[in-house]
Formats: sequence, C-alpha cells, structure tokens
Amino acid sequence: MPRVPGMPRHPALTGFSYDHDVDIPVGSLQLTGHLTLPTGTAAIVVFVHGSGSSRHSPRNRLVADALNRAGLGTLLFDLLTVEEARDRANVFNIELLATRLQVVTRWLRRLPETEGLAVGYFGASTGAAAALWAASAPDSHVAAVVSRGGRPDLAAPRLAHVEAPTRLIVGADDTAVLDLNRRAHADMRCARDLVQVPGATHLFEEPGALDRVADLACDWFVANLTTAV
Repeated sequence: MPRVPGMPRHPALTGFSYDHDVDIPVGSLQLTGHLTLPTGTAAIVVFVHGSGSSRHSPRNRLVADALNRAGLGTLLFDLLTVEEARDRANVFNIELLATRLQVVTRWLRRLPETEGLAVGYFGASTGAAAALWAASAPDSHVAAVVSRGGRPDLAAPRLAHVEAPTRLIVGADDTAVLDLNRRAHADMRCARDLVQVPGATHLFEEPGALDRVADLACDWFVANLTTAV
C-alpha cells in the first residue's frame, strides 16, 4: 500500500504512541521524514540538517534518541528532494530552506498526532541558519532553538528578530565557527547562551563530545518546551 502523509509504514514501538516514516506535502513535492512521539509527550523537536546531510544523519539521530528518552517527540526530515539536493545552490539557499521548514512546521501543527504540541528546532551547521531564519518569523511560535556547530552568520539579517530562547553549542576547538557564534550571540536579542564543548571540533567526533551535545540540547528543550505548552 503506498504511503500517504501521516500514515505509518511499520508498527509503533513499545513506549511510543507514534514511530513512523511520513511523507510531508510541500506544494507539489513530498519530503520524507521520520516522526517519533513518546507516549504522553507535550512537545516535539524538528531537526534541520546541515549541507550534504539528510534525515539519516547519525549525529542528529543520536541527539534525537536522547530527546526521545527524555520524553520529547522528534521529526527528522529531508529539507530537499534528491533532485533538488543535486544543485549545490539549493543546499546553501538559507531562505529556501527556512521557508521549507516553515511549511513543514505548519503541516506538523495540523497533524492530529501532534496538534497542540510545543515545537522546537534543532539545527546543525547550515541547518542552524535555516532554523534561526524560520524562527524569526512573527508567526513562527517556536518555543526553543538549539544550534549545533551552527552557521548563524548565514541568517544574520534575521537574528535580531528571533524571540525563541536559543542555545548555541560549539566545539571549543572549532575556532572559526566559534567566532561566528560569538558574533551572532551578541547580535541576538532573545534569551540565549553560548556553550563550548571542551576539546571538540566542528563535527564533535571526539570521544564524549556528541553525548555532551545531546545532554545540553535535552536540558534546553526540557526547560523551555515543557513550560511553553
């Protein structure tokens, strides 16, 4: 049977009210994602992957698993179709990616399983710029943002308009990106912090670095999403 938006492709796992692949309509296109909802969750985090990545990103999936264990729902999805991703201009078109994210967020809020849930964004690399750009819209109603090794400079025109509490996580040894995040932190007006992970570089490949990112993301989302419901 062909999948339709919001329909499961395999049975839900124990402890989850929803754990399915979904097709998300975006205009005439369909994007592929995976939606996981722990039983009784009151909030969901939408993942926005970086350039050259996808919903299968092992780093984002590790963080998503940690959020699920903390009782938060997650949506990992492909920002672009396979054909679109072949054009590198699309991969770095932050405004396009932010618009795509906004459409997906509206779809999520209309879905019966997720209607009424508080929404947060977790963005990595260029995806963090798209998350911040989307969150800057007056009608975004995004409750929290976390950036992992992000490029907030690519959303510079919109940073002062972000109202959602934002945590910028950067590897302490990722010096160029750390400098970009320091500047972005100074330009933003929302509740925010900048956290360095000692010894970590851009991809947080060092032992324990990504686990630290997951802990920092969980703390931020639990503190800000559960109070936003």
